Amino acid sequence: MTEDIHRAITTTWRQESAKIIGALTRLMRDVALAEELAQDALIAALETWPEQGLPDKPAAWLMTTAKHRALDRLRHVKLSGEKLEQLGHELDAREAMIVPDFVDSLDDDRAAREIGDDVLRLMFCACHPVLSLEARVALTLKMVAGFTTGEIARAYLQSEPTVAQRLVRAKRTLGEAKVPFELPLGAQLTERLGSVLEVIYLIFNEGYTATSGEQWIRQDLCDEALRLARMLVRLAPRESEVLGLLALLELQASRSAARVDAQGQPVLLLEQDRERWDAAAIARGLEALEMADRLAAEAGAALGQEPQVGPYALQAAIAACHARARRADDTDWKRIAAIYEELVDRIPSPVIELNRAVALAMAYGPAVGLDLVDQLMDEPALKQYHWLPSVRADLLAKLGRNAEAKEEFERAASMTANEREKELLLKRAREQGH
Repeated sequence: MTEDIHRAITTTWRQESAKIIGALTRLMRDVALAEELAQDALIAALETWPEQGLPDKPAAWLMTTAKHRALDRLRHVKLSGEKLEQLGHELDAREAMIVPDFVDSLDDDRAAREIGDDVLRLMFCACHPVLSLEARVALTLKMVAGFTTGEIARAYLQSEPTVAQRLVRAKRTLGEAKVPFELPLGAQLTERLGSVLEVIYLIFNEGYTATSGEQWIRQDLCDEALRLARMLVRLAPRESEVLGLLALLELQASRSAARVDAQGQPVLLLEQDRERWDAAAIARGLEALEMADRLAAEAGAALGQEPQVGPYALQAAIAACHARARRADDTDWKRIAAIYEELVDRIPSPVIELNRAVALAMAYGPAVGLDLVDQLMDEPALKQYHWLPSVRADLLAKLGRNAEAKEEFERAASMTANEREKELLLKRAREQGH
């Protein structure tokens, strides 16, 4: 029972922490303090729920507790005679704002819109240009997506101490700069948009192929990323890359039901039952991609240039090639390889090169792909990236070099922290001995 409750706490925290921290930041005007108060509520749940049982509305319980902590902190500040300028309002006014919220407003439409805006404000606050790009992404993953420091470190192939120090410095910098908790407009919106898009993309990727744990897919993260992307489209409906990202996520998410079998084991793309792909999600994705391309063309025409299709729209175009293929054999791999080449020109990356190697192998044969993969073997950023030996193993197997393939599959299995993925890789390694 205690284990079930701890699991429920973890799930609730993952789903609700951004809303709680956002609401507290709106009230306290201090991101670091808001996160501290939210953590206090989490600790209270860990101490209380195992003894008293799971509350009827766990999310509301956490929000209520967190806001009580905020109210207590404000009263303490007032009683101690400290200045309240940084809080923006007098305590009485804040009490009027806070108290009704956690009594009867959590489920009405106004509160739902306010909470949604709080999450977006939190994202843009964490992505303020006063921070480095790495700090923006790490902080937003921590506070908006509820990532652990370890998950962020794995996403960026960095050590946990490095990421932990970056998070501490980022929160301190935001506090010292007195960054306003608001949705930016105009040039300020454009300036921060890239970081926000990258964060949503990373949240989705962690859900789509979890870096650790016992599940291949973490549907809650995929759903959260899609929700944030749709919210962002409402905020910036004329930004091509916002629509490009939404298109990419919709098209990728359309395959979710086919990506695992009845036992929860991974099913690779070429082996998936395409009848299980979500036709409605595909339609939404293709519509968003069409709009992204149209906006890019309009922007290019206004400048007298060719359309400048962004990286997310290019990746969506790759996903669209898969979505349009009724059978795996119908996939236009030459087109996919060409798009990856364009993508590498736009944003050079060894990970994109690795994906291009797969496309080249499918279009022109495994030897062509293996040649590029071998060139990536000494790439520092891929040293702990298990997909590198996994792709190499697959290409070696297709070339009949089974002993080498077995070794590479085993090496890839040793590098992943996802149990389902490890099982798949070890299974493929065993198959090389037959």
